[in-house]
Amino acid sequence: MATYRVISIGTLAHNPEWGERGDVRPAHATTTLIEAGDERILVDPSLPEQILVPRLAERSGLKPTDITQVFLTNFHPMRRRGLAAFEDARWYVSELEREAVGAQLVEKFQEAERAGDGDLAAAVRAEVAQLQRCKAAPDRLADGVDLFPLYGVTPGSAGLLLPLPAYTVLVAGDAVATSEALERGKVISPVFNLEQAQESFKEAVEIADVIVCGRDNAVLNPLRRSM
Repeated sequence: MATYRVISIGTLAHNPEWGERGDVRPAHATTTLIEAGDERILVDPSLPEQILVPRLAERSGLKPTDITQVFLTNFHPMRRRGLAAFEDARWYVSELEREAVGAQLVEKFQEAERAGDGDLAAAVRAEVAQLQRCKAAPDRLADGVDLFPLYGVTPGSAGLLLPLPAYTVLVAGDAVATSEALERGKVISPVFNLEQAQESFKEAVEIADVIVCGRDNAVLNPLRRSM
C-alpha cells in the first residue's frame, strides 16, 4: 500500500486570501514523498538542494540516493530547484507537459540566437538538458500511485492519485494551490488556460478525500469531512 508524507510545505509569494499585495516571501512548491513497495517517489523538489537534502533527512530519514523517482507536477523552474540532487532517480513529467515545454524552449532558444544573447541561449540549453532527462510519466508510477491529469495551470500539469483502502489522496500541485483556494473554489492565478484549470479543480474536489495542495499542506477535502 502506498503512503505519503509532506517533506516541505510550499507557499505563494503573496496570498490574496490574506490580503497581501505584491511579493512578500520567496515562493516555493510543496514537496511530497510517496512510498510504494520498493519505489520512493519525490514530488516537486522545489527547495534548493542545500536546503532540501537536510529537510528530506529530517522528515523521512532518507538520502537523495534512496529516491527512485522524481515526479514534477509541471516543469516550472520553481518546482525543480533541487532536482540535480537526485541524479540516481528516474525523472518524470506528464507527456503533454513535456511536449508543450519542449516547443516553448525551441522557440526561446531560436529567439536567443537571433538576438545574439549567448547567456540566454546557454540557460535554455541547460533547461533542455533537464527536460530531455525527464521522461513521459507512465499511467502508473508504482502500485497504488496513478498519474492524474490536471491540465490548465500549465498545458500538461498533472498530479498523483493514491487510492488507499479507506480514503483517496491526491497530490495536486497547483491545480489546488492552498487550503483557502480549496475552501473558496478558486484556482491559482495566472494560469495557462482558466477553463481547463477550473475543470481540473472540480475533478480534484470530486475524487479526493485528502488533497496535498501545491503551496500548502495536506488538507481534508471540505466536501468529505465526514470521513
